[in-house]
Amino acid sequence: MALIVQKFGGTSVGTVERIEQVAEKVKKFREGGDDIVVVVSAMSGETNRLIDLAKQISDTPVPRELDVMVSTGEQVTIALLSMALIKRGVPAVSYTGNQVRILTDSAHNKARILQIDDQKIRADLKAGRVVVVAGFQGVDEHGNITTLGRGGSDTTGVALAAALKADECQIYTDVDGVYTTDPRVVPQAQRLDKITFEEMLEMASLGSKVLQIRSVEFAGKYNVPLRVLHSFQEGPGTLITLDEEESMEQPIISGIAFNRDEAKLTIRGVPDTPGVAFKILGPISAANIEVDMIVQNVSHDNTTDFTFTVHRNDYQNALRVLEQTASEIGAREVVGDTNIAKVSIVGVGMRSHAGVASRMFEALAKESINIQMISTSEIKVSVVIEEKYLELAVRALHTAFELDAPARQGE
Repeated sequence: MALIVQKFGGTSVGTVERIEQVAEKVKKFREGGDDIVVVVSAMSGETNRLIDLAKQISDTPVPRELDVMVSTGEQVTIALLSMALIKRGVPAVSYTGNQVRILTDSAHNKARILQIDDQKIRADLKAGRVVVVAGFQGVDEHGNITTLGRGGSDTTGVALAAALKADECQIYTDVDGVYTTDPRVVPQAQRLDKITFEEMLEMASLGSKVLQIRSVEFAGKYNVPLRVLHSFQEGPGTLITLDEEESMEQPIISGIAFNRDEAKLTIRGVPDTPGVAFKILGPISAANIEVDMIVQNVSHDNTTDFTFTVHRNDYQNALRVLEQTASEIGAREVVGDTNIAKVSIVGVGMRSHAGVASRMFEALAKESINIQMISTSEIKVSVVIEEKYLELAVRALHTAFELDAPARQGE
């Protein structure tokens, strides 16, 4: 008998009919003899509706009161799902984050989980009940309701699985697993049976939206096997695990991630003196702007060109800061480009295979795609290219690294 934590997102519980379907699915697992803890989000659109209500009162709602209000979304879902299970003869009980005692810090709207009291849940499981827990929320040491920020229900699911030492944490969503790349861009993309936490973290940070980064970090830290499954289609999904199985069949590259939300800034003719990088990036950091890739070139006249990328939403703000810096340090000019994209190849197989980067560059060169910036780590290589070539680049790399699904008969 296994202990399984199942998490269902907003679209999976978006209507009463869908909640009934989730109840059917949970009932099947329960009949198979497994102990089940279910974590649910608010019904799709409900959290946004509540935030909109708050904004009708105030443009900047008090964070504590906002948490009190938005946490009610999940309270509705846990009660409805418990009712649907009980109607099917499955004993069930619902709990808010406060009732379970999911203890968090006091950072309202983006709290972090510190500890979970699992006694109540274990007692209910022992009594044969399915336990339904509100995702996305907790309580701080002063008894204030807190919420965990966007995607917080994934984190709740993983944290409960860690606390209960569950055999698996299943994340149900609107896709049937993690793919080698976005199937909308590459129809030949394949679902991965297995991927490591490390690879999934890279994929998530590079633009793959299947799982929230925080939940993957949490799962990796506590070694909680994660499985991504489709809410309403049968299938094995994708298992995310610590295992790095060495096998003859292991591909060098597991997937290709990409991000369109990039912008590039270059400050030219900067005096090449010690501390110049801090003089440029210090004010950017102080403006709370995250920098991604960085390239610095030294020219023959003791000046340097310094280029970095930021999220496109931060571009105008970063440009203003950089122009101010340029005038202060005597740089020649500042130029920017918002028509760029980042493409990355990811795979733990890179560690044991040489020439992966050159194979990537060769595939892009064959398509006459110019590389503007390069960044590498142990298990990924990222390049910045013109945005208009993004889909061509992803398709070319998908084929070059033999990730395309084999053509089916008759096609």
